[in-house]
Amino acid sequence: MSSEPAAPSSSSTPPLAGEGTAAGAPRMRFRRLKRFAIGAALLAATLTAANFVLPPDFERARQRSTIVLAADGTMLRGFLTPDDKWRLPVTLKDVDPRYVRMLLAYEDRRFNDHAGVDVAAVGRAAWQMVSNLGVVSGASTLTMQVARMLEPIPRSLAGKVLQAARAVQIEMRLGKDEILDIYLTLAPMGGNIEGVRAASLAYFGKEPRHLTLAEAALLVALPQSPERNRPDRFPARAKAARDKVLRILAEKGEITAQDAAEAMEDAVPAQRLAMPFSAPHLAEEARRERAGAGEIVTTLDARIQTAVERLLADQGAALADGGDMAVVVVENATSKVVAYAGSTDFWSETGQIDLARRMRSPGSALKPFIYGIAFDDVVLHPETLIDDKPVSFGSYAPRNFDRGFQGTVTVREALHQSLNVPAVSVLDRIGPVRLAATMRQGGARLSWSGRFAGPSLPMALGGVGVTLEDLTMLYTGIANDGIVRPLRRYADEGPGEPHRIFGPVAAWYLFDVLRGSPLPDGWAMGRGIDRGREVAFKTGTSFGYRDAWTVGVSPRYTVGVWTGRADGSTRPGELGRNAAGPVMLRVFELLPAEPGLSKPPPADALIVANAEQLPPALQRFSPNRMVAGLARAVPPPVIAFPPDGAIVELNAADPALILRADGGAKPLRWVIDGKPLPAGDAYAQTEWQPREEGFVRVTVIDAEGRSASSKIRLKRQM
Repeated sequence: MSSEPAAPSSSSTPPLAGEGTAAGAPRMRFRRLKRFAIGAALLAATLTAANFVLPPDFERARQRSTIVLAADGTMLRGFLTPDDKWRLPVTLKDVDPRYVRMLLAYEDRRFNDHAGVDVAAVGRAAWQMVSNLGVVSGASTLTMQVARMLEPIPRSLAGKVLQAARAVQIEMRLGKDEILDIYLTLAPMGGNIEGVRAASLAYFGKEPRHLTLAEAALLVALPQSPERNRPDRFPARAKAARDKVLRILAEKGEITAQDAAEAMEDAVPAQRLAMPFSAPHLAEEARRERAGAGEIVTTLDARIQTAVERLLADQGAALADGGDMAVVVVENATSKVVAYAGSTDFWSETGQIDLARRMRSPGSALKPFIYGIAFDDVVLHPETLIDDKPVSFGSYAPRNFDRGFQGTVTVREALHQSLNVPAVSVLDRIGPVRLAATMRQGGARLSWSGRFAGPSLPMALGGVGVTLEDLTMLYTGIANDGIVRPLRRYADEGPGEPHRIFGPVAAWYLFDVLRGSPLPDGWAMGRGIDRGREVAFKTGTSFGYRDAWTVGVSPRYTVGVWTGRADGSTRPGELGRNAAGPVMLRVFELLPAEPGLSKPPPADALIVANAEQLPPALQRFSPNRMVAGLARAVPPPVIAFPPDGAIVELNAADPALILRADGGAKPLRWVIDGKPLPAGDAYAQTEWQPREEGFVRVTVIDAEGRSASSKIRLKRQM
């Protein structure tokens, strides 16, 4: 037996230094930890690089339906996305918190703890698959589902890996609430419905902040299999999917077994509801004006808008002659449009034409502004006597609607009866150009066609085009002391620049006169003017019965109504008083009550019982032109100084301003912004001491009631 040591076995290798010994174990663990750290670092670096090189695409989440809202947030109308989806803007604050809790408990209990991938859930799902030789439960997190909603990812093992990587990227970029917002927006709910808000409106007809337990459970279940479980097509499957959610949540202790059982008794919706469709014309305009905006908040009052649309639908059903209607309601103090209807039926043959913005002849509805300007010039008073007799203005000889004449009447009676000759006579006095300028100053757009190429006397009877929207805006001046502001349609719009079309006294006179306008035939006195509300209104009928108008003013609201045919064809016998008037009064019945009556008269208003109590110059109206072959020997007055449009600098040492007039029958009266100067200053030249800077209107009136005016700007010398 040899004494030499045995050779080492060829099947074994000598241990490396430190291995297999107590001293080498820490080193081995360190090396393994080092390899893990390097691997983790490489993975993190890879994900970080991918996050910048191949970031997730959030474009689909940004492509949401444009929605138009009422002032209180009620959805009026929505529009499909470019890919024809109902994908409404929605965030966590818009959704019932109970739904969110149910969603997390059912889909992703550790949503707030993981970084996109739930490692524990992945391990559980893998073990169950091996143990049961098939898929028992999934491991997809809400973030992973969001990744799949944002971009198409194949349903395969490779797809799952990509989905998980995308989920990690999303978590690196967004907070948990932002991820939930995307899920709430994109979750498939069957057909072209995506997101919780669209589904809640389509299936339940309500916003998702008001979901019941059963409704919330159905919306949790639908994204699992949106087409298979669509309630409008497969209600039995939808109920089974919903009940499964309720049963599992009860088992997990998220809801009580009793609540789950009661919710299971609720039926699922068997049909899909139409999306909200209110104020379609204004909504279309809003989408054009604010292109790219996701949510557009208007000034409309949802309750009033709905009530007005129902009223017009009822009224439109009775129009057998192809007629249509439009209504605009404005809150006077704010100039906010609170209701807007461009037609009675948007889906009719011509219903998509916005008739509230079409240029139409207003008929006699402009007469109040003619008289308002004359009131402002102090050449008329409601009790002034005026002639309604045959008269010619060159080749133009206006006649009344009934072809008759009333003789001498008061201005109040002339407006109540809508007499044509007095209105044309007053317009001849103030000038058609001035009427047009006043309307434009108030923000109205005007148009002329045919033989009326510009401002002319036929304007008094409707010889000009104006929209219902603009006419309603002008009428707000009657309630606002003669001041008109641009109409506001959007909640984020501030008050527009004010424009004065006449003074407070003139505005008060108009309201006082027009609140006595005769009611439509068969309309009981007081109906529509209830609850303490006073309504001043004027009607209008265009030539050939093409357009019928009524605009009413209360202290709080102005309501404009137009009726006619979209093509402008005639509707024989349709008058503003009986076609549009009742609708205007019924709209007022829909509006909130108004405490108190109209404003008291301004201090400068002349309150008299008849013309005899007026100053001589105001007792009877004197027209400008020759009447019955008589001519005046004295020319009408003209303001020599200050001329119209002048900027007058005032001397601090001597602030008096010289007023001088030429012509006119003596004595003359001077009026500053509707306020007469003392009677002692009734001369061709007088002095006036202005109190402050700014724009003023200077008017001179002669003994025959003829007048001239100039608008000037006063400025202190520096």
